[in-house]
Amino acid sequence: MDTQRKHPRTYSFEFFPPKTPEGAAKLREARRELARLGPRFFSVTFGAGGSTRDRTLETVLEIQREGLEAAPHISCIGATRTDIAAILAQYRAAGIRHIVALRGDLPSGAIGAGELRYANELVAFVRETTGDWFEIEVACYPECHPQAKSPADDLVNFKRKVDAGANAAITQYFYNADAYFRFVADCERAGVGIPIVPGVMPIGNFSQLARFSDACGAEIPRWIRLRLQSYADDVASIRAFGLDVVTALCDRLLAAGAPGLHFYTMNQAALTAEIWKRLGLPR
Repeated sequence: MDTQRKHPRTYSFEFFPPKTPEGAAKLREARRELARLGPRFFSVTFGAGGSTRDRTLETVLEIQREGLEAAPHISCIGATRTDIAAILAQYRAAGIRHIVALRGDLPSGAIGAGELRYANELVAFVRETTGDWFEIEVACYPECHPQAKSPADDLVNFKRKVDAGANAAITQYFYNADAYFRFVADCERAGVGIPIVPGVMPIGNFSQLARFSDACGAEIPRWIRLRLQSYADDVASIRAFGLDVVTALCDRLLAAGAPGLHFYTMNQAALTAEIWKRLGLPR
């Protein structure tokens, strides 16, 4: 963890673009509460194949108008270089200096992967077209990307993104701290020293968490899964147990030298704010 201890700690929160006016109002309320904690930035996701492009832009610009730093996700799958260049130009014109560059997923039924097939190609394209204008975050997977041939192959792919010009990385969420520590150690041996910020998923709904985890390859340790299953529809017990588990995980990560935390908020503030409070993080 030596490479990670040297980086200043940063804390960030992730949102997805709301689909309805009611969702937008709820997100504003959550954002106001979380903004009081003083995060480094808010990231905003980008739907498969750019399906939420306009809503992502609208949400990012609203965050920016509030005087907060926004980091939109940009995906290359299903897009042309011209498409991506246009998106980058929009963000640059709006004064956005921070992006999260991802490969992304094709929408259901789509055929072509686009002109750029991998995230390292997207990072290289951003650098070629905009130089150092953007701070670029990329994704990484302590438990291995679900489509990777092996952990070694996954590490090679991650290093390609770093070599292409990524400034920092955000991990997929996980509940096994040792997986993160091992991944960082492997990165250090491979000469990768950029900040690798752990992604944190608060637990408030077990069926939703199980569905997400099955889709993205994030492991829910057996003891956690069984305990959550035992609570059935007892939401209060699920949340209380989840807060204990996730707070302990974050505490261990920070004590070992992790360079911050990135919370997948699901557009809600309560659980993230409570974890923040329990950790005694600065406001």
